[in-house]
Amino acid sequence: MRKLVAAIACRNTSSRLFAKPLHNLDIANNVTILDYLLHLLQKIPCISDIVLGISEGIENEIFKDYARKHKIRFIVGDEKDVLHRLILCCEKAEGTDVFRITSESPFTYFEDIGAAWNSHLKNDNDATFMDNVPDGSNFEIITLEALKKSHNQGEDKHRSELCTSFIRENKKQFKIELRDVPPALQRLDLRLTVDYPEDLILCRAVYENFKDKAPLIPLKEIIEFLDLNPALVRLTSQFCEEGYSTMYK
Repeated sequence: MRKLVAAIACRNTSSRLFAKPLHNLDIANNVTILDYLLHLLQKIPCISDIVLGISEGIENEIFKDYARKHKIRFIVGDEKDVLHRLILCCEKAEGTDVFRITSESPFTYFEDIGAAWNSHLKNDNDATFMDNVPDGSNFEIITLEALKKSHNQGEDKHRSELCTSFIRENKKQFKIELRDVPPALQRLDLRLTVDYPEDLILCRAVYENFKDKAPLIPLKEIIEFLDLNPALVRLTSQFCEEGYSTMYK
């Protein structure tokens, strides 16, 4: 029986914005980015379990408290070897496959997760990638075995936050599916991840406009909202080239 585990790598240290997952999307109601992600993932039927992959270090102890408070599992692992943390998360929940998103990106393209999982199973994929959507909306589904192979055969650069880079660089060794994306969602001029204070301003504005629909805010509606608010987009456009330069590598 296959089991899909959402593995969320968490750490607080960052040269750009400290404690990114714990910043509030909703200040008045104290709803953090990580809260939003947890609420979203709990509504996706094919995701069987959620595990936090917490980085070592005293500054990350708060994530242990967070996991206990919300009654979700966690592991603690090497800060740089994010790939190994994902493996440990999947093993902790006795899973067979990992659903990967990043802890600072609240607005996942959730609408395709179920279909992607079904296709992943039907086609016996090693990896199923949702690329070519705005930075922060993408997701990946990878078998535990493919992650272990990546860790065992890869180099230090692969045992990092670029968790699927070995798979992407060695396509002949894996069965990979790249999901089709509707043209309206192929907006690489937009960012929906939080690396900088400007990103947080934008994501807070999105949440404020759609909080009645949270946590299931359709990506198409977010894009339409941003197109009507070019001043918000200009806040983060300066970071797009840098952000996309390391994605899908």
